[in-house]
Amino acid sequence: MHDEQPHIPEKFLKPYNPAESEESVYKQWEDSGYFNPDVCIEKGVTDKDAEYFSIVLPPPNVTGTLHLGHALESSLQDTFVRFNRMLGKRTLWIPGTDHAAIATQSKVEKELIKREKKNRHDLGREEFLIRVQEFAQKSHDTIVTQIKKIGASLDWSREAFTLDKTRANAVRTVFKNMYNAGLIYRGNRTVNWDPKGQTVISDDEIVYEERTEKFYYFKYGPFVIGTARPETKFSDKYVVMHPDDERYSKYTHGQTIEVEWINGPLTATIIKDEASDPDMGTGVMTITPWHSAVDFDIAKKHGLEMEQIIDQYGKLLPIAEEFAGMKVLAAREKIVEKLQEKGLVEKIDETYVHNVPTAERSGGLVEPQVMRQWFIDVNKPFTLPHSEINGIASGSETTLKEIMHTTVTSGQISVLPERFEKTYHHWINNLRDWNISRQLWYGHRIPVWYKKGSNEKEILVSPDTLPDENWEQDPDTLDTWFSSGLWTFSTLGWPANTDDLKAYHPTSLMAPGYEILFFWVARMILMTGFNLGTVPFKTVYLHGMLRAKDGRKFSKSLNNGVDPLEIVEKYGADALRFALVVGVTPGNDMKFDEAQVNAYKKFANKLWNITRFILTETSGHDHAAVPTLTVRDKEVLEALNETTAFMTEHLKKHRIDLAADKIYQYLWHEVADVILEESKSLLKDGSDIEKISRQWMLYEILTQSLKILHPFMPFITEEIWQSLPHKESDMLMIAQWPSTK
Repeated sequence: MHDEQPHIPEKFLKPYNPAESEESVYKQWEDSGYFNPDVCIEKGVTDKDAEYFSIVLPPPNVTGTLHLGHALESSLQDTFVRFNRMLGKRTLWIPGTDHAAIATQSKVEKELIKREKKNRHDLGREEFLIRVQEFAQKSHDTIVTQIKKIGASLDWSREAFTLDKTRANAVRTVFKNMYNAGLIYRGNRTVNWDPKGQTVISDDEIVYEERTEKFYYFKYGPFVIGTARPETKFSDKYVVMHPDDERYSKYTHGQTIEVEWINGPLTATIIKDEASDPDMGTGVMTITPWHSAVDFDIAKKHGLEMEQIIDQYGKLLPIAEEFAGMKVLAAREKIVEKLQEKGLVEKIDETYVHNVPTAERSGGLVEPQVMRQWFIDVNKPFTLPHSEINGIASGSETTLKEIMHTTVTSGQISVLPERFEKTYHHWINNLRDWNISRQLWYGHRIPVWYKKGSNEKEILVSPDTLPDENWEQDPDTLDTWFSSGLWTFSTLGWPANTDDLKAYHPTSLMAPGYEILFFWVARMILMTGFNLGTVPFKTVYLHGMLRAKDGRKFSKSLNNGVDPLEIVEKYGADALRFALVVGVTPGNDMKFDEAQVNAYKKFANKLWNITRFILTETSGHDHAAVPTLTVRDKEVLEALNETTAFMTEHLKKHRIDLAADKIYQYLWHEVADVILEESKSLLKDGSDIEKISRQWMLYEILTQSLKILHPFMPFITEEIWQSLPHKESDMLMIAQWPSTK
């Protein structure tokens, strides 16, 4: 029929080796400029008036190297990006990294102490920040290399960093606008204080450790109260009970009683409030407003006094008298001993299991403290200065909470899976004012200046220039989520009215893990609603957490982490990508099994073998002319188009797992097991009409399969595409997605 091997590239004569091609393929992609939608338009690949598809990479922290969870996110997003690019859309995927203030500063400080026996105060702010920036740059370079190894088709010409000049300008602008609107204020509220790290931390930086500890029941006048923290109880002088609790109907709100307590007698006041749960213990509690957010709210509601018991280093203050200066854990049993001597201990439960809050970075016990910090008021009404948000008219009064609710309930944002919408709204309903200040040196310094020697009323917020030298800047930095909350529009050049902002915002998709729905996704909705009067994205796809094979979370303490680059070196990026996305479903956790990656490496090699067979059997065939197809080949073509249609539908529905499994089943079990096997005898003994029909059909299977597999396995499909004797585009990544109409 035709000569043997010389008509196909020699590389197909041996098994596929991803290590020999992946780096060169990625370089070809970069050199082509096709990651940049502007280049695609200039070269006529994409129509300038085409529908857009835009996405920004959830920025990885510059704290070291990426893990498998990042590989999952990059693979998932790149699949959608490549699919939409092949659909002919103006497709933009912006890369970037997050300075991750507390995490990055903590890493550098630990290394500084370990290597030089110094802390940041020994170096001073300026020198320390130089060290942090050097570390962050090295981490950034490593991260970029890793992302490229995965095959992410990001527009590197638009790369952003949450701490670069453009993003810093956006941060200062937002702070000033929100301050002028009365939404940013400085005040005293309960915050999460890390005594070890010496900074406020956000809720997502808390790790709850399950511990079995003692729970104490104390006699407090005629009542019995329970607590796991007797060290906070020195100034407890308010007894709270539910107003409808008949057991305590004889007590009235505001009534005072005399009780014997830790350091002697005190006058206690009865407070009737619904916050007390009648079914919890005895239904009576005393409150510690300074060291409990719940108690703080009760005290604020009723105008009660508050007193600090524990200082910012985790030591007891003079109110504790003989225990003053002691660490809380060291003092706990001694305080209980004193209460026992007074006959005030009712009982002790030694099997009390509860979650203890610890700081993720320092490991210290988190201590709620009332501190003077900067906050964003989520409940304060303000006039919406922008175009109408569905359900909120321009010029009407609204709140940040209302914006966060309305943008989702109105359908402006679709949440996948839908079950997270209920969780989202519940969280917004209970949202407290957002503490945005941190006692760190690395990060966006709060853009507020105080006049030296004056009170805090004389301040300047983000001025263009200072009037004179008698002003000093607030020493604190902003919560990292403040700058990352601007990510979808700051990466497009805002506050300048850029062409990118007009062309690609709101972004089409955001695909983070469900665990940051509240910490990041909700804050992006808040920030975008206030600053732009629109939504940050049209769809948020919340993927599940990637877990170890045994179902446990990947963690350093369990020593079960997996380096994605090691997996890539062993099996190739395509095999890793496919193993990750074929198992991912919206909102559900998945287990990582290296054996699956090995299985998809075999799948890649199966594709390689399919290619060798088809190129060999179609060598010299005229692929341009469509022949008269046999009945069987019409059936084959119909099955190919059905596969393509199924994948198109499910990729548009964000069911990437179903689309991935479909192409796997088709190529392995339909093409390799059935079509190629029957082709061997047909091409040998069939009629000329059958042979010509089958040759055309085989080449059509190959080219169309490469297209629909490309978003999942970009490296091997591009490598094969480059070797095809007849193809519609110089690169597969810009080939047109097959139409089945």
